Amino acid sequence: MSFAWCRSRAGRLFVALSLVALALASARAQQDAGAPPQPSDQQDEERDIGWISGRVIGPTGLPENGGTVSLSTDGGVTLRYNITVSPNGDYTGREPLGEYTLVYRAPGTPDGKVTDYIHSVVILAGKGTPQDVDMTREEYFDRLSPEEQVQLQQIKESNQKALAAHTMIASINADLQAVSQDFADIATARVTAIQTLGSTAAPSDVDSTVDEIREDKYTDIESRMCKAAAAWPDEATLWVYLGRAQVGLKNYLDAETSFKKAVDLTAQPGNPGLQAENPAPLAAKIDPQLAAAALAGLGEVYARTLMVDEANASFVAAVKADPAHAATYLRNLAVIYFQQKNASAQIDAADDALKANPNDPLLYFIKAQGLAVDAPVDPDTNKLKLSPECAAAFQKYLELAPAGEYAAKVTTILQSAGLLNPNPQNATTQNTGSETTPASPPVQTTSPAQK
Repeated sequence: MSFAWCRSRAGRLFVALSLVALALASARAQQDAGAPPQPSDQQDEERDIGWISGRVIGPTGLPENGGTVSLSTDGGVTLRYNITVSPNGDYTGREPLGEYTLVYRAPGTPDGKVTDYIHSVVILAGKGTPQDVDMTREEYFDRLSPEEQVQLQQIKESNQKALAAHTMIASINADLQAVSQDFADIATARVTAIQTLGSTAAPSDVDSTVDEIREDKYTDIESRMCKAAAAWPDEATLWVYLGRAQVGLKNYLDAETSFKKAVDLTAQPGNPGLQAENPAPLAAKIDPQLAAAALAGLGEVYARTLMVDEANASFVAAVKADPAHAATYLRNLAVIYFQQKNASAQIDAADDALKANPNDPLLYFIKAQGLAVDAPVDPDTNKLKLSPECAAAFQKYLELAPAGEYAAKVTTILQSAGLLNPNPQNATTQNTGSETTPASPPVQTTSPAQK
């Protein structure tokens, strides 16, 4: 027997059995009853016609794509009636009544060979004859040589793994769609809370509802990505998303583990941190934005756990990995330090971010707010004493964003320092009182690689 496999479909197993040998096998099977007589063309025209139909299933369990089903009255030597098999493996034909050997020849079957055959197929009058050609049956398998049987078994196992992988990827893609919506809901949580509670709701109630929305969404993301990362541990994106959810839930130890896993997966083969004998599984298709997102995520964990040097190093590495989005990463770091009320770190981070984007008003506000934290009050004038650098940063914010989110607060601070006349042209009408520490601005938690 000869063996051939076509990887463009499920496969082909050609039974290297000559049509003469096939006829002899049929004759032996029918030696008691005798072989049916071969009808003449005239007899064919006079005989009744019946239907035969079925599906051709390949040895791996998938329908065959095309080929020919033939009927023979002499055990397979002469293929008298030929029926074309559809791309879905189906065939239907109207043929004379009688008993036949059914022969299937797949596309490309060599002359003198057949793919499969079935003896004693009877087309009866008055009803159709269903006859599948199922090459997963034991009879077909037993005809193969030991080598062919081993190879077919390997093919089946490979196909099963591929099907399992396809199913897993489909499930993960569905989870990723749900996670994308969760992140979108997190970004609009405050809007949703106000719409739910009404515009007159107390700020504390709004904040509480926002926290509930975010915790619910982050919990869902963590659950989905834990499952996905366990199923596909070599996909860095899943670990990045998992780490972001864990940061949102303040599970910083778990988030550190997740981001480190993502960093390892996105590391370049030449990175000194990699062991030479254990290169990154996905090194051949590294996405620089994904690598930067993993590094920035790890940096956020460090920034929120007071590990300033480690946080800065991680963000520097993120910028190096994805320099096109340096301004975004540096801005994020400044905002994170601001949220953590780490004044000295936020000043330095804002200065670094301003080098990348000197026209971002929020960075001037963050820098000025950090410098104003320890500003004393002059006992003689009862006015806030701001350093020239601090005052200049506040004034730059107003210059760039005269009607910005923090314009009214900055105006109040400058007025309290005697550096701005009451009711200046650029002051907003918002009633902010006299507080000098504004609420934290929302951090840009979505890095370029995660948008």
